[in-house]
Amino acid sequence: MKNRFATLAVSVLTLALGGCAKGDGTAEKTMPSATAKIATAAEAKGADAWFPLTVGGRELRVQVVVTQDEQARGLMGRRDLGADDGMVFVYPFPQQMSFWMRNTPTPLDIGFFRPDGTLGEVYPMYPFDETPVRSAAADYTLALEVNQGWFAKHGIRPGATIDHAQLAAALRARGFSPRRYAVREE
Repeated sequence: MKNRFATLAVSVLTLALGGCAKGDGTAEKTMPSATAKIATAAEAKGADAWFPLTVGGRELRVQVVVTQDEQARGLMGRRDLGADDGMVFVYPFPQQMSFWMRNTPTPLDIGFFRPDGTLGEVYPMYPFDETPVRSAAADYTLALEVNQGWFAKHGIRPGATIDHAQLAAALRARGFSPRRYAVREE
């Protein structure tokens, strides 16, 4: 019973914050290794930085959001999303995802990805709709928002993969440890 209450409380908080993660939202930095340097606070790029990311063989330009504040803001108020632009929400552990479109004027698709980088589900989301769009499965660590129809237009279906090396590089550039988010550094 206590576990159900905790799960319900986290779910309510998640919805209240606009689909943000169940984690604490803090960036964990690890000691830089010889092969992977984590950006220092002075070097780290902000959530408004753009990074290349290949999904199902198709390259996008994405913003990578990690903290609860960044994730709660998401694409709110944005009307400037290019045809091959998107936003990746990165979470530290597998979970059921829930997103809404509060104050978001651009019609979007959302894809949910498992820790191994495979796409599991895709759903359309409509401008200003506050109805939660929930994943059916509870084993996702990434969500990708793109313009509505982008997945279908490019023939990207469940089973397609996201490029972990590019995502790891983006996380490092943001000052976050890819290992903290189960992102392989291939």
